[in-house]
Amino acid sequence: QVQLVESGGGLVQAGGSLRLSCAASKSIFSINTMAWYRQALGKERELVATISSSMSTSYAEPVKGRFTISRDIAKNTLYLQMNSLKPEDTAMYYCAAQLLSRWYWGQGTQVTVSS
Repeated sequence: QVQLVESGGGLVQAGGSLRLSCAASKSIFSINTMAWYRQALGKERELVATISSSMSTSYAEPVKGRFTISRDIAKNTLYLQMNSLKPEDTAMYYCAAQLLSRWYWGQGTQVTVSS
């Protein structure tokens, strides 16, 4: 079992940057896959980016070239660097981790991008 706590969300103007963090309650060394999802008001939750234990990454098309996912094993923390933010990036962002075939979720952090 692992607890995840996101932070770093906030209000930013279009074109700005934010870095989200997700602190895990235990070592993330053994966690297979970690990911960021987001859910905009009235829409379904969607996958934003993933990172594997071997540091292989993948991104959803809307964020490619603008977002970067990373994980710091020493700090047990997952990050999402978001650059060139757009109003359509406004959403609640959730951290997720796959451990022993089960997915764990954080409580979310709100990102609002003003035009």
